[in-house]
Amino acid sequence: MPLLVLASGSGARRELLNRLGLPYCHAAPDIDETPRRHETPAVLAERLSREKALALAERYPDHLIIGSDQVASIDNELLGKPGGIDAARQQLQRFSGRRVSFLTGLALLDTRHNHCATHVDLTSVDIRTLSAQEIEGYLEKEPAIDSAGGFYMEQLGTALFDSVETTDPSALMGLPLITLCRLLRDAGVNPLLK
Repeated sequence: MPLLVLASGSGARRELLNRLGLPYCHAAPDIDETPRRHETPAVLAERLSREKALALAERYPDHLIIGSDQVASIDNELLGKPGGIDAARQQLQRFSGRRVSFLTGLALLDTRHNHCATHVDLTSVDIRTLSAQEIEGYLEKEPAIDSAGGFYMEQLGTALFDSVETTDPSALMGLPLITLCRLLRDAGVNPLLK
């Protein structure tokens, strides 16, 4: 069985991949995540996922390298990670009472055959109408300044939601496991078999 590598420094992605019970190692790739001119959120999520996997290809020959990236958008406008409390506050104010799209890219690079399969998962989140006090309370308890959208779905961020539409609940947390399992099976790795 080829060895798995998670091309990510994200603890949340490692926790998700641990669910599959497969041995793997992880390394954080160094790529430029700047969106390109006229790049749609879906294209950006797919490109960054692929580039993360490709960035580790030379270090990990004969491996399956998993790359993933998530971007948020509202009205098809790309939203970055807030990076600070003020920006997170502004994003949450803008999201209040609105639908936000999360596009989670996934790439599985098979360095044995120089083949990279990709997928982008769309998750739509309806945010409740939030009061200023709720936004401040959330930011005080969980300042998610390094997360697309400015909240952590896997933690207190769910209290911000009215509803979620998705084909893969793990995608919103950063790694679409349903699609990953399919891509792994296609590459000869089945989490259900030894």
